[in-house]
Order: sequence, then C-alpha cells, then structure tokens
Amino acid sequence: MGGASAAKAYGAVVLIRIMYSGMHVMSKIALDQGMNPFVFVFYRHTTAALVLIPATFVLERQKAKPVTLKIGAKMFIHALYGVTACGVLFNLGLNYASATSSSALYNVQPVVTFILAVILGMESMKLKKLHGNIKVAGILFCIAGVTVLAFYEGPMFKSFNHHRLFQEGGSSGSSGANAYSKNQWVFGIFLMTLSNILAGLWTVLQGPLIEDTSKLMNTTLQISCASLQAFVVAVAAERDFSKWRLGWNMSLVAVIYSGVIVTALSYYMQMWTIAKRGPVFLAMSMPLTMIFTIIISSFILGDAVSLGSIIAGVLLIGGLYNVLWGKNMEGKEDMNKIGAGKPPVVELQDKQPVVADDDDAAAKV
Repeated sequence: MGGASAAKAYGAVVLIRIMYSGMHVMSKIALDQGMNPFVFVFYRHTTAALVLIPATFVLERQKAKPVTLKIGAKMFIHALYGVTACGVLFNLGLNYASATSSSALYNVQPVVTFILAVILGMESMKLKKLHGNIKVAGILFCIAGVTVLAFYEGPMFKSFNHHRLFQEGGSSGSSGANAYSKNQWVFGIFLMTLSNILAGLWTVLQGPLIEDTSKLMNTTLQISCASLQAFVVAVAAERDFSKWRLGWNMSLVAVIYSGVIVTALSYYMQMWTIAKRGPVFLAMSMPLTMIFTIIISSFILGDAVSLGSIIAGVLLIGGLYNVLWGKNMEGKEDMNKIGAGKPPVVELQDKQPVVADDDDAAAKV
C-alpha cells in the first residue's frame, strides 16, 4: 500500500513538472506568433477565474468565511503586485528570452522567497552554524546562475530535430539566444528575475491572508482581481482590439492550457502531493521543469541550448538544493535540542515559504 502511494506521489510530481514545462513552451509559442503579452496575461487570468469561481462556489459555499471589504482590499493589493505584475513581467521577459531560460529561472523563486523571509524575520540565517553557511552558499549559487544566464551564452548545442512545428512570428524561426540581441536577452532575464522576486514577496505575505479565508477562496479572489487588473493594463497597452482576437491557433491553446491545466488541475495536484509527502518533496522536483522544457522545446521548436543556459541551470538548481539542505539540517538540529519534547518544526513548516511557494505559484505564474 505504501509503495503504491509513493509511486503515485512520484508520478504526480513528474506530471506537474511536465505541465509547467508545457506552459513555458506554449507561452513562448503564443508570444512568438505575435500575441501581445499584456493581452495574453488577461486571457490567462480570466480563463483561470472562470474555472476557479464555480469550483469555489460548489466546494465552499457552505463553509467559507464571509469576505469583508477589508479582506477584499487586501486581496486586491496582493493580486496587483503578486499576480498581475508578476504575470506581466514574466511574459514580457519571456518575449525577449527563451522558454529554457524562463524554466531555469523558475528554480530561483524558492531561494528568493527564503531571502525575503529572512529579511522579514520569518526565517533564520545563523552564519556561525554549518546550515547557515550552506544556505548562504545556495544564495550565492543562485546569484551566479542569474548572472551567467544574463551575460554568458557560450557555444550552442543544436537540436537534432530540424523540422520545427512552429515558425511563424517574432523570433521562433531562430534558435536559442541567437534570436535576440544581447540587450534584449539581458532585459528579458532582468524582467523574469523581477517577476520571481515579486512572486517570492507574494508567497511570504500569504500567511495572514490564508488565516482570513480558505486557500481556495484566497486563490479565486486574487485571480479574479488580477483578471480585472490585467484587463485595464491590456487596454492601456493595446488599443487595437483586432489584436485581441483569438483564432483556432496556439495562442488559444496556450491560454486554455495555462488557465485550466496549470492553474486548476496542477494546483489541485500540488495540494495533494504536499498532503501526501510534504512541501520539501514537491520543491525538490522543481529542477525537472527545466529538463522537461529543454526536451519539449527541442522537439517542438527545434531550439538550440546554449552552454551558458546549462551552466546557469546547474548553478540555480545547486542553489535551490543548498537552501533546502540547510533548512533540513536546521530542522534536525532543532529536533535534537528539543529531544522528546514537542518539536517546533510544525510552526517552522507553517511559515516555510522557501518550499511552500510552489503550490501557490500555479495560481499566478
């Protein structure tokens, strides 16, 4: 029975990572085919809201806490920077960079969340302890990874698939970083890094909001607010409504996929995985997103992968694992100090944003 449960958990995280990889590649295809990134964010959030609103009504209409004006205002503000701005910056950055680079940067989000939690006093950084130094090493690895991704390309490893399925628009006809000028590439990496910082801040500040209402209600309210906010941004950025039209093409597929599969289905699967195996188990699987993205983009787009992207990915993954390793060592040390008494680890995990952000990320990235 235990073996079957473990197999299901491993299968779930692999499927979750494939879903996220598909999102990176499909979003890139939609943008390369000329879809406005602001309009794309609006459609994604609206699709997600249309899925979440009826689900929330059915599942929580009997037990949901009443949403006051104060709670609604909080949700609106957090949605503005943590969902709308985060999504807009991510897609703008993806417009100037590659799907592989966006999936590589995905690994920096838990580390950024941890840094912000330390700054806000929610996490510890004991530099005189080994686990503190390991955490610092993880942070430095991530900084190095972002720097390498932005400023070093190196030789390109071409895909063995020379028959690209999608060639229209923007830059998809070229491969890897060669499709962009150096300034565009650096700007894209900067925007996506900034998006991860906002996502980290959003994650750190979610604790009090979860206490105000349920997690599903929280997500639904914020996504609904983000849909309205994204509409205002999209109207201001793109006045030509002929460019808002969705045809039977990859743009429509990308919108539906991101809103339904990633936001709704993946969100539920991540909740299930955390309940079965814990948040660390889910966070440890994050590097699979980059691996799957490289494979999928190679088959579908015929993208080449630069040596710089590979080195950056290794550094970012190393940074993630170092921070998780340091936190695990710290937890064991606390357990040993307490001995047979009640350990404080439950409280630590309740406010453990370094690994908890991944299940919430499905609602906004």
